[in-house]
Amino acid sequence: MATFLTVFLAVFLAEIGDKTQLATALFASDGDRNPWLVFIASSSALIASSAMAVGLGLLAERYLALLPLKLIAGLGFVAIGVLMTASHFRAA
Repeated sequence: MATFLTVFLAVFLAEIGDKTQLATALFASDGDRNPWLVFIASSSALIASSAMAVGLGLLAERYLALLPLKLIAGLGFVAIGVLMTASHFRAA
């Protein structure tokens, strides 16, 4: 149960305000679209992308077991943050 809550909270917090959530809100705001169909399509897309991520994670664990994947992922996020910060200051 702890794993479920940890993953749920991490993904939920990461998705708040994400471009996929904003795109879903825009689709739902169109009065010609059925909101339930938008919800089902958006949920299905998140499930499919999560399934792909789990599959890639399993492959990575199997074939890249000797590499420190958490360190590599952490460095990747830091690099993205540095690039985004640098682009902010270049644009200003």
